[in-house]
Amino acid sequence: MNDPILVKLEKLRVSQTVDTNPIYRLHRQWMQVALNRAIAAGHAGEVPVGAVLVDGTGVAIAEAENRRERDHDPTAHAEIIALRQAGQILKNWHLESCTLYVTLEPCPMCAGAIILARLGTLVYGADDLKAGAVRSVLNLPDSAASNHRLTVLGGILETPCRQILQAWFQQRRESTKSP
Repeated sequence: MNDPILVKLEKLRVSQTVDTNPIYRLHRQWMQVALNRAIAAGHAGEVPVGAVLVDGTGVAIAEAENRRERDHDPTAHAEIIALRQAGQILKNWHLESCTLYVTLEPCPMCAGAIILARLGTLVYGADDLKAGAVRSVLNLPDSAASNHRLTVLGGILETPCRQILQAWFQQRRESTKSP
């Protein structure tokens, strides 16, 4: 299938299938909520990562964004905050029926917390090629050290998730340059 026209048609077919798939549309909808939280984090001077946790009935029960700088807390990642909120709301730390949407692939700390929370599904936007602990650098959920297996889906709204991070870091680099 090296014919450029056939390649384009195949990409279009796959694209149309993805866009009409109701499950994919649902994932995109929730990831957009997480992206909105990421934008808010960026405006507050935090690395722009956002998360939303949805229960088994499809209701958002927790929304969070990075708060490390504001809270002076190295563990205040969006994922950790959302997991804590969900546990408090559900009065249970077992989150097997829940789905966590996060704009960036979780780091080792967050991946460990996700596993320990017995999360049902993790959906993330952009791969983290430096510290990703779900698929990119490490694979904690599928490792021998993991006592829980979860469904993982990456790449949902990957481009905007990646672009918001790149733009934020570019702005930081430019603002720290001396005139």
